[in-house]
Amino acid sequence: MARDFNGRLIRHDLLGRPIPKREIKRQVLEENKARGCAAENAFVMRSQLDGYEVERTGRGHDFKLRRRDILTGKVTRTEYAEVKSSPTAPVSRLQKKTKKKTKNYRVVREQPWFF
Repeated sequence: MARDFNGRLIRHDLLGRPIPKREIKRQVLEENKARGCAAENAFVMRSQLDGYEVERTGRGHDFKLRRRDILTGKVTRTEYAEVKSSPTAPVSRLQKKTKKKTKNYRVVREQPWFF
């Protein structure tokens, strides 16, 4: 996506023709998807450095985190994490429902390193 020096979207091409709104929306969604993937990768790396086993899960949350005892190998702590890449990103209805049902559920606001 083309942006100017202030970070605003460029809405006209080099010849001055307007870029269609559908194209702008598609490019913004691609940016958001890339930012979300970067935030999830940063979270996985940070969690593994903290000593957690990270498992990708399906619906309602992104990851299942397990911490094991070094000597016995038993799981001492299990958490579920939902990673958001923005401080204002909303939580979906399913994520709210999962958070209400699960006591060890947390929403992590992760800032990606290069976005």
